[in-house]
Amino acid sequence: MQAELTQEIKKLNIPERIILVEDIWDSIAMENESFELSQSQKDELDRRSRSFEENPSQGRTWEEIKSEFLNSN
Repeated sequence: MQAELTQEIKKLNIPERIILVEDIWDSIAMENESFELSQSQKDELDRRSRSFEENPSQGRTWEEIKSEFLNSN
């Protein structure tokens, strides 16, 4: 079964595969709402949060990055 799924996935273009991965991740997150982050993941989130607080005008939203990527293919 896994080989069949892999073959079907390879038929999708890259933007479609990205959307599939997002859908899979969302379904996992909904089923497992309370998974633990590692200490390094928590530290990285803290670092990014501080960076945003110090420079709120820098960076881009996920929607901007995703749109740019999907439109470049």
